[in-house]
Amino acid sequence: MTAEEILNSLKAKFGDAVVESKLDAPQPWIVINPARMKDIALFLRDDPATQFDYMMCLSGVDYNNGKLGIVYHLFSMVHRHKIVLKAFCTKEQPHIQSVSSVWATANWHEREAFDMYGIVLDEHPDLRRILLPYDWEGHPLRKDYKVPEFYNGMKVPY
Repeated sequence: MTAEEILNSLKAKFGDAVVESKLDAPQPWIVINPARMKDIALFLRDDPATQFDYMMCLSGVDYNNGKLGIVYHLFSMVHRHKIVLKAFCTKEQPHIQSVSSVWATANWHEREAFDMYGIVLDEHPDLRRILLPYDWEGHPLRKDYKVPEFYNGMKVPY
């Protein structure tokens, strides 16, 4: 399937949950409503025409304008096509639906997005820090993050 066919399939099934798209990019992408991410992921994995059975990557992003997001790179081993999905949220309401029940590999990637960016992955089975200590304050990959001078009485080396 082409990116346009994938987009049309999603629009037909999910309507306004498909927010935006850019199909003429080097890696075509589609923006999804963050509250519908799991439903759309299940459809893309299970629909015989798409069969996106491989989530290549899931990355958190701080767009530096109060907006956070997650970018999903999907690939179909069967059909040999790929697509990029994006879901946005705000720093004030940093919620996006988890896809870890759809692609198991998303589990740790989502934990990293939570740890580094503070994005809360709703319905994640074990959402806790994965790289930093449990009592670390803040999310270091946010563009407005200020490195603390001390952590548990120890000087942070910066």
